[in-house]
Amino acid sequence: MRNNSHRRIRALRLAAFVALFISSASHAAEPLSIDVHRDANCGCCKKWIQHLEASGLTVIDHVEANMSAIKRGLGISPELSSCHTATINGKFVEGHVPAEQIIAMSKRDDLLGIAVPGMPAGSPGMEVDGKHDAYKVIGLSKAGTDHVVAEYPEN
Repeated sequence: MRNNSHRRIRALRLAAFVALFISSASHAAEPLSIDVHRDANCGCCKKWIQHLEASGLTVIDHVEANMSAIKRGLGISPELSSCHTATINGKFVEGHVPAEQIIAMSKRDDLLGIAVPGMPAGSPGMEVDGKHDAYKVIGLSKAGTDHVVAEYPEN
């Protein structure tokens, strides 16, 4: 009788472990979801969305009539501004930020968001005849300071 009780306990523990493992594995496999806000007539925004999707992000596309209001609502300064704005895990993404930087930023607690100001040639969505301008990804900290989180050189 005692052996059966131990077997049942071991079987229950094993079942619990397997359930936890499967749950963790399926949770880890879920793609990150990002909300993109853009103007209906912007072609580079659509190309940036394709870049995000090709990098494994799930994009929720919002066509907006007033992008300035979106940016103001998220606290994005004119110095960091670009054509489209996104949010992921409560943080903003402004402009043609590479997906790898978005994924890295989504795991950081010290940033409110990141931006690629302007529309630099060669950034994701701004691929133009092999031209690639140097540009920086700027991070805005919770303390209100900004700093360079990544640099992409000119080619």
